[in-house]
Amino acid sequence: MLFKHITRAWHLYLPLLGGLLLAALTPSPAIGLLAGVAVALLAAPSGRAQASALSKTLLQASVALLGAGLSLSEVLRVGYDSLGVTLSSIGATLGAGLLLGRLLRVEGAVSALVSGGTAICGGSAIAALAPTLSATAGQTGVAMLVVFALNALALLLFPPLGAALGLSPEQFGLWAALAIHDTSSVVGAAASYGGAAVGVATTVKLTRALWILPLALLSARLHGGASGARPPWFLLAFLGAALLRLAAAPSPLALEALDLAAAAGRRLMVVTLFLVGCGLSAAELRRVGARPLALGALLWVGVSAVSAWLIWAGWLAPPGGLG
Repeated sequence: MLFKHITRAWHLYLPLLGGLLLAALTPSPAIGLLAGVAVALLAAPSGRAQASALSKTLLQASVALLGAGLSLSEVLRVGYDSLGVTLSSIGATLGAGLLLGRLLRVEGAVSALVSGGTAICGGSAIAALAPTLSATAGQTGVAMLVVFALNALALLLFPPLGAALGLSPEQFGLWAALAIHDTSSVVGAAASYGGAAVGVATTVKLTRALWILPLALLSARLHGGASGARPPWFLLAFLGAALLRLAAAPSPLALEALDLAAAAGRRLMVVTLFLVGCGLSAAELRRVGARPLALGALLWVGVSAVSAWLIWAGWLAPPGGLG
């Protein structure tokens, strides 16, 4: 019996140790996920079940900590101006994604995760939605892989495309915030474009990120009504951390502490996605197939093309006070 407990503990803590070491080396969740997938496919670890179980808890904790980095004061300053654009774009993206998912016969949870990640803010939205949907580690991992692959492509393609369209830095910042998934990739592309692009892109993206909370709460309500799922404590903690940052604005020391908490959340996301990757198997990836990638790519291209045309034609402009 003692040997059995020791073996189970070894299977649980060895992947966790690997994730912690990786998080100390890189802040990139994408690298964490890819490293975990590589370990799962090459080494076939026997602790897949333990890694998957632990990843769900750590995923919720990382989402809660990420709220400490959400600048509510800046978001609320421009949120009203961009409310119509934000709601219409999120609603249209979610609707199109779920419809495409049905047409492509993508699993319901994977379709919802990819659509939510595209509509709001990539990996963070997927992390928040996954527990409310009772998504498996495989479903979460596949959705994350799709989003990270498209993020990498966007970093390369968006700056030259924006220049070819003749977009101003402010227009490009708005486009990046609407069409690129993760905040880090949005900021990276905007920084490459220069000028006022970073300020516009960051603020609009943070405004969109605030919609993680209502979307995930709605998902929890709908899914919980059928399955009896417990209330999503981590979403309330996410909001509490964001409100704490708003209250702490006059104190540089408090803001520094909250910045550390948000940074810890990002590092914890690396650990979590490493465990998610370790929980995958070749059989599960084959079962899911290429349809989620097709869904994510079609949805992303559609959002990018429509938003670029609306900005280029002058139908969409950066909210007042930005740029």
